[in-house]
Amino acid sequence: MKFHILAVGNKMPDWIVAGFMEYHQRMPREIPIHLIEIKPEKRGAKQTEQLLFAESERIRAALPPNCYIVVMDEQGKQFTTIKLAEALVDWMRNGRDVAFIIGSADGLHRDIKSMANEVLALSRLTLPHGLARILLAEQLYRAISIIRQHPYHRV
Repeated sequence: MKFHILAVGNKMPDWIVAGFMEYHQRMPREIPIHLIEIKPEKRGAKQTEQLLFAESERIRAALPPNCYIVVMDEQGKQFTTIKLAEALVDWMRNGRDVAFIIGSADGLHRDIKSMANEVLALSRLTLPHGLARILLAEQLYRAISIIRQHPYHRV
């Protein structure tokens, strides 16, 4: 199983890259996290719908085939870390890779949301999308630690 994080946005600050890499490197080799950065659409005079549609096309093109798709959205379900670990166990039984999609500052196009098997929220707070990458990677690492009974997560 692999985790793919498709995140709209590139040219992240060094602290975002370093934070993500910390958890990327901690993941077990057999359950890696792959980050796929999606180039955001140039804002200019375009309407939000046009921007989101263009980004959705890029997301679709970058999406690995046959993945279980999890859209990250502040209106999604909020899991505890234990619940996330339980969900990961179920998804692992399925045998498919899991793709987590993080949209741009304008969100995600409705077509991408409609493709989702799950819609999850890291928080009801609005987070910088670079920070969402780090939080998601940390929570995936923590959930895997729970599954493997590693002492990283202390109850």
